[in-house]
Amino acid sequence: MTTGPDAAGIYAADLVAYTCCLADDALVLAQRLGGWVAGAPELEEDVALANIGLDLLGQARALLSYAGEVEGAGRDEDDFAYLREEHEFGNCLLVEQPNGDFAVTVARQLYFSTYQLGLYRALAGSADPTLAAVAGKAVKEADYHRDHAAAWTVRLGDGTEESHARMRHGLETLWPFTGELFEADGVVCRLAAAGVAVDPAALRADWDAGIDAVLAEATLARPEPGWQHSGGRRGVHTEHMGYLLAELQYLHRLHPGAKW
Repeated sequence: MTTGPDAAGIYAADLVAYTCCLADDALVLAQRLGGWVAGAPELEEDVALANIGLDLLGQARALLSYAGEVEGAGRDEDDFAYLREEHEFGNCLLVEQPNGDFAVTVARQLYFSTYQLGLYRALAGSADPTLAAVAGKAVKEADYHRDHAAAWTVRLGDGTEESHARMRHGLETLWPFTGELFEADGVVCRLAAAGVAVDPAALRADWDAGIDAVLAEATLARPEPGWQHSGGRRGVHTEHMGYLLAELQYLHRLHPGAKW
């Protein structure tokens, strides 16, 4: 950990940045899943996807509230969610990708929930008690999210010729956004060295094994390796992010300070 007269300030800034990245992943994906409400292939999936989105929203709220406490600048969860600009969000690019058809959404869920499950299992042992507590609760949710995505991957992949083709397309479409999940910047490296954060590179082997096991059962091949997109953690997003934030933040910005 950094030492010296400015160590506390540097550590706090790193912790806020890291916590916001975790929260932004959950918040943005929750917003995406909300787009399926009343539009999923069957009524049960309306409920299931809405509940997964609510789980993610709960994670985001807890993490953003904690970021505000650590920052100590008077910002709360709403300020972080609704008043930051696009370049201030640190979510991975995967979660901001459009829903596409149902198979694309399933592929996104499989990739992300498998990653998040490994992340939260490791983060439950964080030296930061608040992060450890949030992760300890969220790991149970991520486990369900992953099982749900895996079941649909198998159902579609090992189903009809049409569903197999759509599931393969979804997996291939989103594969180029998976590499970023395992990148670490200086913030993550410093916090991981202090036992607070998780080095995402350490999650890759289990993620690969988990994905491969599901794809084998679904009679699907792993997408071919190729170009991997990056930049979300640095606030460099795809063209989809601006539209997502406009929808997410519109009401709050239209009525600033309004109370229900």
